[in-house]
Amino acid sequence: MELKLSPNAVKVLERRYLRKDEQGKTIETPEQMFTRVAKAIASADSIYNKSEAEVKQLQDDFFKIMANLEFLPNSPCLMNAGKELGQLSACFTLPINDSMESIFETLKVTSLIHKSGGGTGFNFSRLRPKNAVVKTTGGVASGPISFMRVYDAATEAVKQGGTRRGANMGILRVDHPDIMEFITCKENNNHITNFNISVAITNEFMQALSKGEAYDLIDPHTHKPVQKISSREVFELIVKQAHKNGEPGIIFIDKINQHNPTPQLGLIESTNPCGEQPLLPYESCDLGSINLDQMIKKTSGRVEIDWDKLKTVTRLAVHFLDNLIDVNKFPLPEIEKATKATRKIGLGVMGWASLLLRLNIPYNSEEAVALAEKVMSFILKEADKKSLELGKDKGVFPAFKGSIYDKKDASTRMRNATLTTIAPTGTISIIAGPCSSGVEPLFAISYYRNVMDNDKLIEVEPLFEQVAKERGFYSRQLMEKIAEHSSLKDISEIPEDVRRVFVTAHDIAPEWHVRMQAAFQKYVHNATSKTVNFSHDATIDDVRKSYLLAFELDCKGITIYRDNSREEQVLNVGKPKEKEQPQTVYESKREIAPRPRPEVIIGTTTKVSTGCGNLYVTINVDEDGMPFELFTQMGKAGGCAASQLEATGRLVSLAFRAGVEVKSIIAQLRNIRCPSPSWEKGQRIFSCADAIARVIERRLVNVQVEKPVAQTVDLPMKHSHDDSLTVLDANEQVNIVGVCPDCGGALRHEEGCVKCQACGYSKC
Repeated sequence: MELKLSPNAVKVLERRYLRKDEQGKTIETPEQMFTRVAKAIASADSIYNKSEAEVKQLQDDFFKIMANLEFLPNSPCLMNAGKELGQLSACFTLPINDSMESIFETLKVTSLIHKSGGGTGFNFSRLRPKNAVVKTTGGVASGPISFMRVYDAATEAVKQGGTRRGANMGILRVDHPDIMEFITCKENNNHITNFNISVAITNEFMQALSKGEAYDLIDPHTHKPVQKISSREVFELIVKQAHKNGEPGIIFIDKINQHNPTPQLGLIESTNPCGEQPLLPYESCDLGSINLDQMIKKTSGRVEIDWDKLKTVTRLAVHFLDNLIDVNKFPLPEIEKATKATRKIGLGVMGWASLLLRLNIPYNSEEAVALAEKVMSFILKEADKKSLELGKDKGVFPAFKGSIYDKKDASTRMRNATLTTIAPTGTISIIAGPCSSGVEPLFAISYYRNVMDNDKLIEVEPLFEQVAKERGFYSRQLMEKIAEHSSLKDISEIPEDVRRVFVTAHDIAPEWHVRMQAAFQKYVHNATSKTVNFSHDATIDDVRKSYLLAFELDCKGITIYRDNSREEQVLNVGKPKEKEQPQTVYESKREIAPRPRPEVIIGTTTKVSTGCGNLYVTINVDEDGMPFELFTQMGKAGGCAASQLEATGRLVSLAFRAGVEVKSIIAQLRNIRCPSPSWEKGQRIFSCADAIARVIERRLVNVQVEKPVAQTVDLPMKHSHDDSLTVLDANEQVNIVGVCPDCGGALRHEEGCVKCQACGYSKC
């Protein structure tokens, strides 16, 4: 069959998912990847005495729903199924007890999980507070936040599956004595960067808050109250910090445990990095998502949900995710034991906003909220039926006795303790695209893409472009106008009914974001990953109301993000302002021909740590302060390395002497990769060429004659389909929070993660 993959999907697959040989050359097609995954997952049925023909039919069914982009499993499964690594789970939670042995044993396990491609969640609440006495040594404890920093540093050093860095969730109970320090531990956006953090809110705390009362902080070591503190003071600090930069989120830990399917095994204390998967210690969970944008049919020219197709895909997806548990290669025996004891799976959805557009339903409407409940309840009902069938055929999950399903009624003999989760679909929604991510709304309708030769290309949401052409109001001029506005609501040329349906994240009041999350949560066993998006001018009171509404509507947690609330984020609505360019020491004079070398010349030498060793970069300037030549030296490097460094230095020197703009030289050298990247003062150094570019930038571009008054920050760059660099502008900048460390593309904040649409990089 012919795969219908977008150019972005192909690029993401080639970068991250398809097999490569020892030289890094891609040796697998997308069709072969889906075949590899389908074969590996279907093979689990042979364990249960299924015939060869039955296993082959199941393999074909699994291949079909993936190749048709109707269902995709989480990234580790696509990357690793059928390969030697074979680690297929995305979510893990690990226990941390109050001893150095436990803290560092868990840290070791964390590194192994990150190396295999998984993310980890921790609850640090068992650790004694800062300055508590340690009887065994007579010293004092450093507290949970200090150990979070240790875990953060370890995560920084370990690449996930060789492709990305690990992601962590750090949780602290609201009644821990160090709660105030925890709430503010990420006030600086450069601190603890490999963690999302969430406060575990108890029902007791919410009751105290409603009455304006103080509550007890409990020493986790003695289990005794050590202090009373104002519930409002704590809550207001949480709200203030979330308003400032989106951290911390909150989880309602008692509500999570009200739905704990296996209470006999213990309480749930933590979640995975994006908060949608509450798990017991050492449990893991495999996730997958149905693409709702594919669950449609046309009847008499009208688009409708294809309920029969949704039923078929749901049942196959449950079978797929259950089989995944049997073929998974777990990082630790404890994880395998805990995971197989409950056999939790997390089936979710993506393409929700795309489906609403096809059905002509505004995201912020009662109709959309009602449909969300209808769709998710249907998926859960069919998932229940399939899990029951698997339970009868293959047996119930081992921890069934004592679980909430342990009743005389045979209709509860389930195969899986949990079935549904709404996860961030990050990269897989790019593969399945064009489709919207998870249950999030659209982030932009139309935007400019500026290519390197300064031609402006218009990118338009495909469904909007289709409607515009069908309704006869499409024009390039109109698309340009949309690209210069934050939404459609003030563009009179667009019919009112179209403006009403094609709403973007910041058109939608926070209340509707929370209500949509709650609608899905009603029929989700685990939790729902959803970011409540706020405009930049949203108030602290707006955040406060959303948190309280989330609790009232029985959400299991909430994450908010106020647009442009992080220091490194570019402007993200409207037309970018003209930028005042800093004057640099080399801009006072330009010549075309290479200049002769003066007898005396002055310069600086900068030491940079690279993956190959210490690199010394010398830049000399002439008497006018213009860059003239560049020399490099690396320790005892010889042979090819030395010759390549010398060649680079000569070519850069020639460019300097010919008057080539320094920023163009930097652009050519920046982000070139070698097999041995490194870190220097918090920056990733991809190669020696990248290191040279950074030194040139530091010594020449950032040396200002006088301090300018900058009005904006540089727009982030990303790769277009032809791999040329492009600049993001206007509405494409919605929710951009930085630059992709892999490809230089724009990182967006979605579903508690940052992700790059250009190459598929994601970090939670």
